[in-house]
Amino acid sequence: MKYFIGFGLLLLIVVAVVTSSSNWRSVQAYPETLSSEKSAAAPAAKDPSKAPAGKPPEGMAWIPGGEFMMGTNAAVGWAEEKPAHPVYVDGFWMETHEVTNAEFRKFVDATEYKTTAERAPTVEEILAQSPPGTPPPPKESLVPGSLVFTPPKSPVPLNNFARWWSWTPGADWRHPTGPKSNIDGLDNHPVVHVAWDDAMAYAKWAGKRLPTEAEWEFAARGGLKERTYVWGDQPPSDEDIRANIWQGKFPYKNSKADGYDWTAPVGKYPANGYGLHDMAGNVWEWCSDWYDAELYEKRPFNSVTRNPTGPARSNNPREPHSIARVQKGGSFLCDDSYCLRYRPSSRQPGSFDSSMSHVGFRCAKSAETPPQTAK
Repeated sequence: MKYFIGFGLLLLIVVAVVTSSSNWRSVQAYPETLSSEKSAAAPAAKDPSKAPAGKPPEGMAWIPGGEFMMGTNAAVGWAEEKPAHPVYVDGFWMETHEVTNAEFRKFVDATEYKTTAERAPTVEEILAQSPPGTPPPPKESLVPGSLVFTPPKSPVPLNNFARWWSWTPGADWRHPTGPKSNIDGLDNHPVVHVAWDDAMAYAKWAGKRLPTEAEWEFAARGGLKERTYVWGDQPPSDEDIRANIWQGKFPYKNSKADGYDWTAPVGKYPANGYGLHDMAGNVWEWCSDWYDAELYEKRPFNSVTRNPTGPARSNNPREPHSIARVQKGGSFLCDDSYCLRYRPSSRQPGSFDSSMSHVGFRCAKSAETPPQTAK
């Protein structure tokens, strides 16, 4: 079964949606028709694959760029990953690990920023992205919060994700499982409960940006060509642990063979060929692109798409009322019996105004941008 969560719809099912007035204004201005995908035309440097001269940005690795086959034709892939098609990306910088709690705290301390999960939504904002006829949620549910993975105590059918996701008032990046939890001792773990706007705000403050989906996938492959996983074709096992994914019986029993039932410290697992950690598992990562489930079918097969930046608007037939951005990489909840989505070609829609306990991000930087230091 696919590991698809209709984020906006799920939030309605559990009574509330996390969003903000600034988010909603951006949706109102969003175009109603789908235009052709944009491609970045400006080269990153004289030689787009060569690292710029000078000291590299702290905590970032140079991704040389080049041509690769994006997506997959393999049987293990889902429809939205197909067909594989040629794409070229210029070289760029990529953070070697996901943004951590400690790094995000510096941003919040410097800016007094409040994440989407820390702000209460309004009835109007919820209904605007809901199917016609959806009843308004009760006023008592209009409180800050986020979606938290809540494992059931026994086996459950895997056709209803609401059985293991709970809308939790007071859950946010400081309180990942609810208001009584904290992140003490988790400074080096990836920050979670960040919506797309939150990730964008951090990236802007840090003088960086979110990677495009094409950049993310190229970087995740680490120089390997058309392999199933970021490390090759050999599936992971409890004896050969390659990433922080689910071990045991999903979603009720985690054997913790890797030592973790939640996030793991960044850099815990071996890096890929480009020196990047956790490009498989740990937390899903936001990309800059709008999500279009049919995008790959629209791209040319006999010519190379150069530096794609994604479609002009969201297109998710499964959840047409949810406005989604791309998420990549899978998380600590990925299990072969349910999702197998920790492969580099995997892609998932994430409602841009929603946050969850298994979603984080990492930043990229264009080659032409002079290295900057966050203050």
